[in-house]
This record gives sequence, C-alpha cells and structure tokens, in this order.
Amino acid sequence: MITTLLWDLDNTLLDFPSAERQALITTFADFTLGPCSPDLLVRYSALNARWWRRLEEGDVTKAELLPGRFREFFAAEGIACTEYDAFNAAYQHHLGDTIVFLDNGYELVKDLHGQVKQYLVTNGSLQAQTRKLKRSGLGELFDGVFISEVVGAEKPSRAFFDAVLSAIGPVDKEELLLIGDSLTSDMAGGCGAGIPCCWYDPKGLPVPEDLPIRHTIRNLNEIPSILAAHR
Repeated sequence: MITTLLWDLDNTLLDFPSAERQALITTFADFTLGPCSPDLLVRYSALNARWWRRLEEGDVTKAELLPGRFREFFAAEGIACTEYDAFNAAYQHHLGDTIVFLDNGYELVKDLHGQVKQYLVTNGSLQAQTRKLKRSGLGELFDGVFISEVVGAEKPSRAFFDAVLSAIGPVDKEELLLIGDSLTSDMAGGCGAGIPCCWYDPKGLPVPEDLPIRHTIRNLNEIPSILAAHR
C-alpha cells in the first residue's frame, strides 16, 4: 500500500518554463537591460539547464550556480550587467509571480490531502520555492517541505534522500512513491535510495533501461489509479 507521496515541484506540479520566461522578462525590465527576446530566452534556458545539471553532478554548489549562470549568460550575450547577485535575487522573487499548474495539479494534491501523506522534495532555491508554495496554495497542503538548501544536500544525492527518510520515518520504502519529471535528479536519486519512483513523462519519451522506474505516467491524474492498485 502506498501511504506517502514525494512530489517534485518544477515541471511536475508547476509549469517551470512559463515562470522562467516571465521572470526573466520582468527582471530585464527591472534592470533596464532592454527587451528579452524569444531567442535570448531559449539560449538562457539551455545555459541554465547546463548549470543545474552541474549541480546534480556535484560540480558546483547552489551558491555558485545562482549568480554564476547569469555571469556566463551576460558575458556570452554582451549584456552590460555585473550585478549578478542582485539580478539573481530579483529573478528568484519573480519566479514565484507566475503560477501555472500542470494537469490541474493543485486539485489533485488537494483531493489526496488526508488520504496519503504528501511531501515536497525540490532542488529549487529557497527564495523561489517558498514564494511559489505560498502563492500557489500548495504549501498549506503538504505534510512537509524539503528544499535542498535547507536539507544541505541536492537531489540526486543519497544524502538528500537519507535526510528526507530520516525526517518522515520510520516508513517502509515500499509505501513511498516519488513523482518527478527529471531522470537525472528525481528518478536517479529516488531509485538510488531504494524509493519506488513514478516518472512524469508527458512527452512519452522512451523509458531508460538503466533505471528501475516502477511507474511512468503522461498525466498527473493517473496517480489515483496507481494508488488504488496498491490498496
């Protein structure tokens, strides 16, 4: 029986690209850097993804990532801004301004509230995730929130998941289900920690053979059926 869900946030419950796009446009305006074109947004998003992958691999720390990506981005694009920390702080704030749920995620979490325990497990920054949880209303529904900056370790590290299990335990791992979109962060980390995983794969990509993923879904509203099958 599944008694506990571990939810990822960005690109699982919330549409991160929508928030990223609007946050960058607004922060460019805040710093009078001119228009943030669609092409510029695409290049930033790709660069940002590379930095987060480096974080997952332990190559950089969160403190290095947050301003470092903008330092590299501004240099590559010839943008006259050296206020990397200030720009990042404003950007983090604006990330919480745009709340777009995927697959009516709020209603799903709300419907499951009280039926199973639900926890958030995220690598997003403390500033951005705290604001998102408040503005989305999700913060009131979770039984606990685990943000990597507070935990002191990042997904997919074993240290992150060990800390989560220690805080919510004692619990049989077979009663858990980790739901997330990232193969390198959520699925690799959860599987490595022995936690049953559900890959949120809305694009229908091939399931990797090297990860023992228990469930694959294309819509979050498939979760109740999985829970029912394990009663």
